[in-house]
Amino acid sequence: MPYISRDKRPKYEKVLEELIGILKSLPVEEVDGELNYVVTKILKEVYPLRYFHLNRAMGVLECIKQEFYRRVAAPYEDVKMRENGDV
Repeated sequence: MPYISRDKRPKYEKVLEELIGILKSLPVEEVDGELNYVVTKILKEVYPLRYFHLNRAMGVLECIKQEFYRRVAAPYEDVKMRENGDV
């Protein structure tokens, strides 16, 4: 999880709430493409076009992927394994 201090989080809450609302209102078949657009647009604006920074951006994406799996997907899989039995 991106452990930023609680006092730094409020500045993002309003814009994130609005963005999440927009994404949740979309038809399911449109969400992935639009979420991809949003994330790509943010990365392109935040990281300068140099290998060093592109490498940093790729590292951030990898960490996001791993953290999402660890915090969201793996616990879900554990619940389903208990409900349905192991493989």
